[in-house]
Formats: sequence, C-alpha cells, structure tokens
Amino acid sequence: MSADPLTVAPPAARAPESSLRAEPPRYLISDLCAYLESYLPPDQVREFYRAYLFGAEAHEGQKRKSGEPYIYHPVAVARILAEMRMDYKCLMAALLHDVIEDTDIAKAEVAADFGDDVAELVDGVSKLSQIDFDSRAEAQAASLQKMLLAMTRDIRVILIKLADRLHNMRTLDAMRPEACRRISRETLEIYAPIANRLGINWVRIELEELGFEHHWPWRRRIIHGAVRRTHGERVEMVGTVERALQQTLVQEGIPGTVEGRRKHLYGIYRKMRDKHHPFEEVIDVSAFRVVVDRVDTCYRVLGVVHNLYKPVPGRFKDYIAIPKANGYQSLHTVLVGPQGVQIEVQIRTEDMQRMAESGIAAHWLYKSGDEANPAALAADWLQNLLEMQREAGNSVEFLENVKVDLFPGEVYVFTPKGRIITLKRGATVVDFAFAIHSDIGNTCVAARVDHRLVALNTVLRSGQRVEIITAPGAKPNASWLNFVTTGKARAGIRSYLKNLKQREALGLGQRLLNAELSVFDLDLDQLETPQLAAYLDEAKLTGLDALLVDIGLGNRLAALVARRLVGGEFEELGNEPRNEAKNHPNRLAIRGTEGMVVSFARCCRPIPGDTIAAQFSPGRGIVVHRSECRNLGSPERKRDRRLAVEWASEPEGEFSTEIRVEIGNRRGALAVVASAIAEQGSNIETVVSCEKEGMTTALEFVILVRSRVHLAQIMRRLRHIPLVERIIRLPR
Repeated sequence: MSADPLTVAPPAARAPESSLRAEPPRYLISDLCAYLESYLPPDQVREFYRAYLFGAEAHEGQKRKSGEPYIYHPVAVARILAEMRMDYKCLMAALLHDVIEDTDIAKAEVAADFGDDVAELVDGVSKLSQIDFDSRAEAQAASLQKMLLAMTRDIRVILIKLADRLHNMRTLDAMRPEACRRISRETLEIYAPIANRLGINWVRIELEELGFEHHWPWRRRIIHGAVRRTHGERVEMVGTVERALQQTLVQEGIPGTVEGRRKHLYGIYRKMRDKHHPFEEVIDVSAFRVVVDRVDTCYRVLGVVHNLYKPVPGRFKDYIAIPKANGYQSLHTVLVGPQGVQIEVQIRTEDMQRMAESGIAAHWLYKSGDEANPAALAADWLQNLLEMQREAGNSVEFLENVKVDLFPGEVYVFTPKGRIITLKRGATVVDFAFAIHSDIGNTCVAARVDHRLVALNTVLRSGQRVEIITAPGAKPNASWLNFVTTGKARAGIRSYLKNLKQREALGLGQRLLNAELSVFDLDLDQLETPQLAAYLDEAKLTGLDALLVDIGLGNRLAALVARRLVGGEFEELGNEPRNEAKNHPNRLAIRGTEGMVVSFARCCRPIPGDTIAAQFSPGRGIVVHRSECRNLGSPERKRDRRLAVEWASEPEGEFSTEIRVEIGNRRGALAVVASAIAEQGSNIETVVSCEKEGMTTALEFVILVRSRVHLAQIMRRLRHIPLVERIIRLPR
C-alpha cells in the first residue's frame, strides 16, 4: 500500500484532550494512536492500528467529494470517538464503518478478522443499499430504522453514526447546495435531537450550529451580525457578573468555579422562532455556570446567588431532584442582574457537568448506579423505540414517531405511587397512559388529575398527580390522534386501529367470498384444501386470512377469486358462471356496524331505506352509494368494481344525511329549526347558513338518522313550523 500522511509513526507523547478538537481535519494516525495509549492498553491500540491498515487497503483509490483520500474520513470519525474515550472495539468499528457499504468487503470478512462485535457495529451503521425503494424518503427512513434498531442492541452504533455525521457536517462545503440543505435538515431533525436525547451536549451543539449554517445561511448571517453588534457591552457585563459571583463564593467559603457562557446562534434562532420573541428579548438573557463539589453545596450556592441578585418569580427549575429525560441534572434560576439585565445561573457538581457534556458516552468511563445515569435513561428510551417499531406500519411511519419522541420533554408528572413520568410539553392524559404501558393506554376511559375527574384530552402541567381510569372493554379512538403528542401514544393508537381494520376486513372478506361461492353452491368450508393452497401460493399470500383481508380491503375481487378457487378458467367479470346463474342469489347485507372497511359516500349520503350500490376502493374496502348517485358511473364502465349490496333487515347505528331548509329570515329561526330536529331524536353534525333574496335564509343541515322513515318524520315535523317555506333532501 502506498505511503500517505496517515502512516503511523512511533508513539508520541499523549496529546491533551482539549487540543484534539482544535487540530485541522487531516489527522495523523500516529497522533491518534499516541492519544489512545493514554487510556487503552498497548494490545488494544495494536488491534486498532490493524483495523486502520485493513480499512486503508479496502478504501485504496477512493476519494471524497473534497478530493482527499477516503481513509481520512474514518480516521476523523475514530478521533471524535476517542475524544469521548470510547472502547477499542467501537474505535475499530469507526475505522471500518464504511467498508461494508462502500467496498467489496462483506460482513463475514469483517467478523472473521475482527470479531462479531465489531462486525455487528459496522453493519448497524451501514445503509440499506441492497433493497430497491419507491422514493428517497422511504430509503432514508428504512436505513435510519435499521440503524435505530441496531442501536437498541448496542448503543455504540448511534455513537459511531453521530461521529460520522459530525465529521460529514464539518466537511459539508464540498457538497452541492441542494445536498447541503437536505443533509443539514436531516441533521437538525434527527441527529442533533438524538445527541441531545443521549445527553452528548457538545456534539449536539456543534451539529446544530453546522446544520444552521448550511440550511439557513442567510438567517444565521443576520443573527451573527446582530450578536457581534452587542458583543462589546455584553462582554463587559458578563465579566462584572462573573467577578461578583466568584467573589461571593470566596466570601462564603464555597469552593467552585464560575463561567459565563456564550449563547449559540441556533439556540437564539430557535427561541426567536418557537417563542416568537424578538432578538432583543432573547439576547438580553446571559448565562452563567457554577460548578461545585457536592449536591448539598448546589443548594447553598442557590441561596447565595438569590441573596446577591433578586430571582425572577416562576423561573426556578430543580433538575437535580427531577432530572431531564436524558439524565441532565442542574439547578436553573433566572436573576435580575446589573442594569436590570436578566441572567440565568446554572448550578451543578463536577460529575453533573461531565454527564451534561458527554451523556451516555461517559458511561464507559464513569459507571454509576444513579437513576439519572444517561445509560439507564437511554435504555428506557430504547425500549420505547422497540415498542414503536413493533406498532409502526412502515419505516416512514416509524421515523415520524421517532421524530416526535426525540424532542425532550419538559413536563414532569407523578403516578399515584410517586413515580415521575417525563413527557413532552403539551402532552395529554392519553400520552401519560401510553407512557405507563400500552395496555393502559388502549383501555383508558378517563383520568383523575390531582383527584379531579378530567377528560382524556386534558393537557398536563408539571407537578400534577395523574391517575388513569381503565375499563376492560374500552379501546382507542381515532380522534385521539388529533391531540396526542408523544410518538409512543401515536404509534400505539395507529397500531390498534390498523389491527382493528385488519380484523374488520377479515370478516368482510369472508362474507364477500362466501356470497360469491354460493353461486357455485359452495362455501369456504367446502373448498378443497389442495386447490386453496395452490391459489394462495400463486397469489404469494401467507394464508387464507391474508386472502380474506385482501378481499375485504378491496385489493382483490371476490368474484374472480371464487372462480379461480372452484377450478374454472380465468373469466372476465360479467361472464356467466358455470351453473349459468343469471342473478346473484346473495347480495351483501350492509348492517352499519362493519367499521372502517365499509364507508358511506359523502357525495350522496345513503341511509337505510335507500336503494344502494357499492364499489370497491383499493385499500379502503367498500364504499356505499345511493343507486342514482352520479359518482358511481355507468355499470358497464365500472362493473369490475361494482358490488351487489342491500340493507340488512335491521341496520344498526345512525347515518348522516343532508337536508336543506328554506326559512323566513327572522331572529331565532335557526334555534326553532334545531329544536324541532332534536325533538325527533336526531343530532345535528353541521349547519351552514346562507342568505337568499333578503327575506329567506337557506339552512343546510347534516343530521344523523336511523332510516328513511326517521328522516321523513323529521321533515314532516319541520313542515309544521310556520316560518319554514321549503324542505328538500340533498343531493336531489
């Protein structure tokens, strides 16, 4: 292999950790090996170097978009992970993370040379390139789903991916502008929130700043200019407060350090965008960090700073007693500083500071049994990911649920036993129920918040005590999707509704197929098993249930399936069956309780008593129309989708229909008509009022009725109102 600047040199003295991030992007492998010797044994460093030689040979001749040798990128990724002081297998996987995806090296070859652990890590980071997808979004979602599920088995997968993304963002200038925007948006929506969720603060901040710079360069330029204009006076004020805080700690005999923090540009932009604050209000808050030795000292310092500057009411947060979802712990308080400028002070211990910066990456170096340990909290989040994956319909839906769940929760509520549940701001009772357990979410009917009964869509606030009331027969409602905010709740509701639709489609498919088989004097129980098995194999279906679901959803026509199953040749729909039956003996009876697989067309709103017809809608099932509805089309044109249906002898439930009432334009006329409709046992879904010729108002109602007879009773009652001039049913 040809020599290049990365050829290892004799081990050098340990590079200070702070200097690693300041060096240029082309890193020497010799420097990296020297740094690794500061915390890894020599035999592991040798294994790391062997992985480097393997990766360099695999990527020989490959170039990055910038023109530099490709091996620079894996070495840079390994260097970022070395800054986190990761173990040697993780570092080896970082060097090899692109060999499966971008070279001819197979996973088995990596496993043979470096072990199964390294091979699994490399495979977890690799994209899905062997499968054809319909769109870039689907391919991206599937690859991210693969990575996130690999992360649930080994958290180091996501750490490698974060380091990979961080170096790619540092070198993004070599990409085309449209690629820069796409990659930056993905970084801001997925990778920066993941880094935050895992508590790796420095990675999160750099990803956000780089993503902001490439996705919204003009907005960043404006905010950067505004920050520079206020820089001088702010530096002076920060220095004054910093000295005052430090002197106060010395006077009280409290050992600790004080540091003024510069606000990050993306953080300023996000506050301006999300909270609709002008720049002056956001930049007006300066931040300071006080780091002390012990937890009890944190609370002493809180009293000291409150004595030095007056606190702003309602702006104190205790993240030590109640840590954030990613394990972050600190005391936050906002004070009124010099010249009325608000200052935020964060008070924490050295351990908390280390965890705040490194998050779960600190787990490999500093073991902790603390409940706030990011590793333990990450394990809970990963368990939620597994549940969402099981309940998601596809990779795109899974990714959307993950995005919802990534943004950190800021609401802390309590179970009746005192357990703290962290939820996203705006979360409701249903979100809380699913956070406890999916079964509780599926069967919740109400809740008590602070011992008071509340509705399921009640938005929760921090500090509330929530008790969920369940019922054995209860089930999720589709309307819950309108107000839930957490990914777990959304995935759970969608999963239940999807399975419910599958069960309803199964029952409907069985009824449809039996109705068609009856033409041949057969039913499903009388079909010959070999013939059914042959058809299922030909249609590539897993079983009879899958076939019936397909029929119920309208993806297969029961008439054609029946003809194939009885052994006839494939005939065009409309040809006579073998027994030459002229009329279908069994029309499908519509009961009104079929659920989501039978819907009633809004264009004509059929109700029991109307003559009806139906047609299949692929994926939706059956759509029922009035026979005269123009949207049905001619029987000749759509006969392959038409279905013979009739109302059951006793339909159940209520059906919506539309009427138009023309009434004299008088005060209170609407109330009179609505009252008359309610007297006849009907509910009004919607009403639209429009003036007609000055003296007459046309009211169009969508009402719920049980049948044509019930509708006739309502219309007859309305005709007895003196103000009513005309009533018609719509559409005419």
